[in-house]
Amino acid sequence: MEAAILDTGMMTWVVIPVLIFLARIVDVTIGTARVIFVSRGYKVLAAATGFFEVLIWLLAIGQIMKNLSNPMCYIAYASGFSLGNYIGITLTERLTLGTVLVQVLTNRDPSALVEALKNSDYGVTTVQAQGAFEPVKLVFTIVSRRNLDEVLQIIREHNPKSFYTIQEIGSMAKGFFPQRKRIGFVGITALFKPFRKGK
Repeated sequence: MEAAILDTGMMTWVVIPVLIFLARIVDVTIGTARVIFVSRGYKVLAAATGFFEVLIWLLAIGQIMKNLSNPMCYIAYASGFSLGNYIGITLTERLTLGTVLVQVLTNRDPSALVEALKNSDYGVTTVQAQGAFEPVKLVFTIVSRRNLDEVLQIIREHNPKSFYTIQEIGSMAKGFFPQRKRIGFVGITALFKPFRKGK
């Protein structure tokens, strides 16, 4: 009898809250990824992740509804949501999906930077502009996110004190990009290219 009560208490106060906590982490992580897929135009990936997100959420909320008198379930649900956001953002930052616009603002001669980017097969546009105190040069290049670290390294080598910004690009038409083979998840996303918005 005592063993049965102990088992029931373990399920109610430990096992079920832990399962809710884990399920919430997974579904919020997937949900965060889905939002980023939507913003970058990956419709198929967004739809697929949305299916699993809602499915896992329903399982978690179902357990909550069965244990409304258990405060540990509420704590587990809220904690899983909080940690899921953090994990989701961290993971999606590591996904090399999408295209970005890199804008470099410098008061130095950007010729070496422009030449280095061209030699690495990146398209470059330069614009003469007027800063607050002196003339400046704007250097624009649109690159795949998987090549962003390489581009930033080139910028740091040739214009280490320049100011640069990075912006997401939802869609585009035409352009000049280096043709490089990538293995892994990035390669898989190429299958979804025809479904991206703007195509």
